Amino acid sequence: MMASLLLSRILGLLRDTFMARQFGIGFDTDAYRIAVTIPDTIFFLIAGGGLSSAFIPIFSEFLHTDRERDAWKVFSVVTTLCALLVTVLIAVAWIFAPQIAAFMSAGKTHADGTPLNAHDMQQIVLMSRIMLPAQFAFLVGSVLLATLYARNKFAAPGVAPNIYNVGIIVGSLVGPWIGIGIAGMSWGALIGAIFGNLLVPVLVMVRLGGHFSPSLDFQAPGVKKFFRLLLPVILGFSLPSVAALITQKFASAYELGTNTVMTLSNNLMQAPLGIFGQSLALAAFPALSAFFATGQMDKYRFQTSQTLRTVLYLALPSAAILFALAPEIVHLVYGYGKAANAADLGRVVVALRIFCIGIPAWCVQPVLMRGFFSLHKTLKPVIIGTVMTALFILMCWFGSESKFGYTALPWATNIAAILLAIALYFGLEQEVGSLQLKDILLTFAKSAIAAVVMGAIAFGMLEIFHPQARIAMFVVFLLRCLICAWIYYYLTRAFGISETDYLDRAMKRLNRNKRPISEEEAGGL
Repeated sequence: MMASLLLSRILGLLRDTFMARQFGIGFDTDAYRIAVTIPDTIFFLIAGGGLSSAFIPIFSEFLHTDRERDAWKVFSVVTTLCALLVTVLIAVAWIFAPQIAAFMSAGKTHADGTPLNAHDMQQIVLMSRIMLPAQFAFLVGSVLLATLYARNKFAAPGVAPNIYNVGIIVGSLVGPWIGIGIAGMSWGALIGAIFGNLLVPVLVMVRLGGHFSPSLDFQAPGVKKFFRLLLPVILGFSLPSVAALITQKFASAYELGTNTVMTLSNNLMQAPLGIFGQSLALAAFPALSAFFATGQMDKYRFQTSQTLRTVLYLALPSAAILFALAPEIVHLVYGYGKAANAADLGRVVVALRIFCIGIPAWCVQPVLMRGFFSLHKTLKPVIIGTVMTALFILMCWFGSESKFGYTALPWATNIAAILLAIALYFGLEQEVGSLQLKDILLTFAKSAIAAVVMGAIAFGMLEIFHPQARIAMFVVFLLRCLICAWIYYYLTRAFGISETDYLDRAMKRLNRNKRPISEEEAGGL
């Protein structure tokens, strides 16, 4: 999961790189980001990731209690209903796309201060309508992928977002060539979603022997329970799901390019979240569901605590490196073509460094949320998430009235994310008992000290030597990251952090594989 999500994040950053290179940081990219929020609203309305979170525990319970027929029956009902529901919502969003676009872009102006005209709004609406059908692939595909997660099949789910990102990258290159400009990215998103999120899961399911028959039998075992789990998620407002949507709404009120600046900086911040937080949470989720289904709560608590410590151990140095090397990273990822503007890139650096403070909180949230979902409990985390989302909106609103400018948005995001992580942790402890808070805080403290030392060294290296040539800059950046990684490893090993044992075992296994075969071993073979 880490490998596939790492590739996904790399391709996601390349997607942003090509967008910035081809179209710069200005109205076109702001319009694209606003257009994306319209189809994203559908994903949010049907709870998006909440579908799989509500579905996996039920599907896993049936599989692990020898009720495979019931598992595929509930899958058929849920898939049929999702397909019908998302089709209706796509049609509604298509009709009301102009009104939604006007709301999301309220306050947006051109560089000269003139408001958006009818042609500008038409461009936003056109791109959003192109991407709307992709939501069918996302939502139906999320149920298909959930069955693969439940059966511990992680390769295909890892491939899906990569195909989607490749589609957008190709669209950014082909769009200007065939005369449709940035709308090419919308077409690329649609094609990539259909192939990656729908066709690939279908092919894998067929090969693995999945069973589907259209059904709306709401009396089938597990169906009512699925809706009881899903309903709170639909009615609530999960901060991780809507933070980007809310940020785009408030970003429209700031100077031109702010929508794009927030997206570019947020996507860099999200890289550790995807590689570490989401991958470990997704990998642990089926195990947690199985432990709960079979009553092994000691293993459940140990697995949750261990996963949280591992996530913090990996998230803290990631945040430190992103903060220390932010100017170099932003220049390497986005400083090409029309985006090679020092002022625009400088705004991305400022926003990224603020976002870095919240990275550990963002990374532990997927683990905590799936801890609740594996218990078949969705109401409490949704209530907590809804309260924090309301607080986030208030902070964004007050920030727009303050003198802080666009930096109020990442600060508001950090505060809400940290408070949400704390509330989710203590809420989960109330459900399952102690998760070894002392051990978690000890890992956090030791890792934080090591990360600060490592980050200070990285910052010093950046100040001492910064080559101008692109290739040399990239090579030096990799060397800096490698040096920082070893510094962090040896510091945390000296601190006695148990997570370093994972790397030790991996290195020993690698050395064993590379060890030459002796004559005695060769004879035995």
